[in-house]
Amino acid sequence: MNTNSFHHAFRVDQSICVGCTHCMRVCPTQAIRVRNGKAQVMPERCIDCGECYRVCPVHAFKINQDDLSAIRQYTITVALLPAVMTGQFPDEISTDQIYQAIHSLGFTHVFEVEQSVDFLKEQIQTYTQQHDNKPLISSFCPAVVRLIQVRFPSLTGHIIRIKAPHDLTAELVKNELKAKGFNEQEIGIFYITPCAAKIAAVKSPVGEDKSVINGVINMDSFYDRIMAQIKKGIARNPAIQRTHLTPAAITWSLTNGEVQHARGRALAIDGIRNVNDFLEKIENEEITDVDFLELRACDESCAGGILCHANRFLTAERLRSRAAASAKEDIEYGLTGKNNPEATLFLQTKMTTGPIDPRPIKLDNDLPNALKKLERIRELMCFMPGFDCGACGAPDCHALAEDIVQKRSNISDCIFMQHTSLINRDHAQRIIFKIWGEEALNKDCSKKGAKNEGS
Repeated sequence: MNTNSFHHAFRVDQSICVGCTHCMRVCPTQAIRVRNGKAQVMPERCIDCGECYRVCPVHAFKINQDDLSAIRQYTITVALLPAVMTGQFPDEISTDQIYQAIHSLGFTHVFEVEQSVDFLKEQIQTYTQQHDNKPLISSFCPAVVRLIQVRFPSLTGHIIRIKAPHDLTAELVKNELKAKGFNEQEIGIFYITPCAAKIAAVKSPVGEDKSVINGVINMDSFYDRIMAQIKKGIARNPAIQRTHLTPAAITWSLTNGEVQHARGRALAIDGIRNVNDFLEKIENEEITDVDFLELRACDESCAGGILCHANRFLTAERLRSRAAASAKEDIEYGLTGKNNPEATLFLQTKMTTGPIDPRPIKLDNDLPNALKKLERIRELMCFMPGFDCGACGAPDCHALAEDIVQKRSNISDCIFMQHTSLINRDHAQRIIFKIWGEEALNKDCSKKGAKNEGS
């Protein structure tokens, strides 16, 4: 695995950003600063959780994604569809219609990601029995995995080293197509993602050199294309082939999707703030009697992904309804959801990842220097007002102190230093212009909430 690269799915459109600090305040790893009136992302801290994208009032955060036209490079094109995609559509649109519309967009095959879940479920149960470093943490959510690498490096050894469903199913699909005589070079597998973290996970996978997935497509824009095809009156094809998913597979990406099959004491936590707070308690050994943790960065898990089109609660409801219908089919037709023996044997050779390495934010690679810098930060905090107002362009006073020690900022960036006579009014104004831009304090009636908003 190339540990020097850390692909990111986000970029800031500087022409749109107004430096409002909404993103800076919600970032769980304090990866954002405001400089010259624009948000700047510190790549070594970013985990691609998408909280910045979610709160930006002017939509300045853009997704680095693959264009649908990339499928033209391949003869055999596979749309790898998460079950949450089917939950985006109103009830009157059937799954068969969705599949047919995807085929009309140029895909030769459509597979649902969760077809490997029943295999995965058993493997995770076996893994938890064989490993004693509790709590074991699910590797399903790539934003959580990166959060642990960056903010809780001591917990990386607790992450279950088994691939997520999108990776396992991609391996299975490619193997099946190769068995049918297709060359690997002519097979293109494209994952339809509900979040940005999975774009990053495919482009620079943790614990692997390279993903078997060839491209990642934004679910929100893909939804629009599917709806456009359906509105054109795409004919329903009664012969369309779909893999049957069990109830467990359909709800796997929702909150509690994993813990309901876990053994011992298992907890499901969603929302990046909740996850962050809980991991702090785990790291500090305030909580010690947990066997398994299902941690998801988004509220309602993948149903709440930033690239989902529909309301997360309605999506979750639709998936649970689909799961209930699937359970009836299981009983009526005697379906078991078991993978065939050949598929199981193949997946067993592909299911594990390599070591998941910590990526801690270090004050210095040299330990004595790092300790000196830590002490300097503590000294600086004696002078900081502790308001955490963000006017300095850092998320809080401690972050500013760290930036000062790392020579990214100056103590005079804190406008409250005027009180100590360290800076005068003119100097303070120059600092404000440096952080927020020269027009930041000018009258602007087009800003949000003003009388000419949006004009």
